[in-house]
Amino acid sequence: MTDHALAAELASEAGRLLLDVRDGLGFADARALKDTGDLRAHEYLMARLAERCPGDAVLSEEGRASVAGKRSAGSSEAPTANSSLADRLASPRVWIVDPLDGTREFAEEGRLDWAVHVALWTGDRLAAGAVALPGRGVTLHTTGSGAAVLPTGPGASGWTSDTAGSGGPEAGPLVVPEPADPGRLRIAVSRSRPPAFLEDLAKRVPGELDLVPIGSAGAKISAVLLGEVDAYVHAGGQYEWDSAAPAAVALAAGSHASRIDGSPLVYNRADPRLPDILVCHPVSAPTLLTGIRDVAS
Repeated sequence: MTDHALAAELASEAGRLLLDVRDGLGFADARALKDTGDLRAHEYLMARLAERCPGDAVLSEEGRASVAGKRSAGSSEAPTANSSLADRLASPRVWIVDPLDGTREFAEEGRLDWAVHVALWTGDRLAAGAVALPGRGVTLHTTGSGAAVLPTGPGASGWTSDTAGSGGPEAGPLVVPEPADPGRLRIAVSRSRPPAFLEDLAKRVPGELDLVPIGSAGAKISAVLLGEVDAYVHAGGQYEWDSAAPAAVALAAGSHASRIDGSPLVYNRADPRLPDILVCHPVSAPTLLTGIRDVAS
């Protein structure tokens, strides 16, 4: 099995597990639902990666020492720890995973804008990646020749039960679409922490900017790749696991993906903080990067 196929399989299966957690626990206790979802998906991914890729290092959001006291419902076990820092930095293959991206949305009944991220970093590049959108019944993933959409369930067309309908994104190759209206860019932003500079940015770029609140980073970047928004701009602080998998898919689909100053996205650093990102069609990148530089200066 290729790394691309493995990433897609693991993300999809972790997504199915999370749907079962939602169904089993319900939404009455949001904290218990969040913690249980985080840790059960984490333990699944850590076990499968240890079995399938025993020599590889792993960096998971839930494998950090700071979450050692977290517990899932019905379990007294501490989360499986990440590979040591020394092993991770020395490894030629490092899996960077977010078992549940968008825990807030996961714990809100009817919301679909949460995801599972599985990415592989090999020395100096994102070699494979997958973003499962379990609520929508699809996984976006890299392939040997680009990117693709894989159906994994019934799916839905929108990000909440109010907008959901039958028939999610269709299976097949995934190529980032050009903006439908170059004079009006739809920008995916955080539901809770949209970058303050976007108001200034809107004054400095030609045309109009519409801000579209979406939950997880994986859901936002997926929305760019599916043509539901035109760009994702974030500068409020993130970590490598927030962007590695969606950036891998975005780049494979022909998207521009960079830091907001235009520099490359680099992973598997000693400090996993990677605080900002821009993802868009290449045709929009010069305008957005110039506007961001103008605001910053």
